[in-house]
Amino acid sequence: MGNPLAFKKAVSIDDALKSFLKEARLSSEHNCHRVYEAWKEASGAERYTLRTFYRGGILYVTLNSSVARMHLQMQNAALVQRINEILEKDSLFIKDDPLAGFVKELKLK
Repeated sequence: MGNPLAFKKAVSIDDALKSFLKEARLSSEHNCHRVYEAWKEASGAERYTLRTFYRGGILYVTLNSSVARMHLQMQNAALVQRINEILEKDSLFIKDDPLAGFVKELKLK
């Protein structure tokens, strides 16, 4: 009888983590956190951000500054595009998650 490990396929740590998250049904929650991080990077408005909530492709962001909100609102489409670019490059973002995928819409409050 041969070594049972000899037939195992080597996988990257990123792929192993993604598989674990999917099997444990944690991928949607994980993706939400990745979206929040992408928001911070894309917007540069972390210090004005009070709350973020993500569901059904819509990212809701509550800001503590009406000036920042107005400025970001003018860039809404570009922000959505930039967030998705960041997520596309994120090796830990699970792209095929049906509940928490890419951002389709950004709503600022």
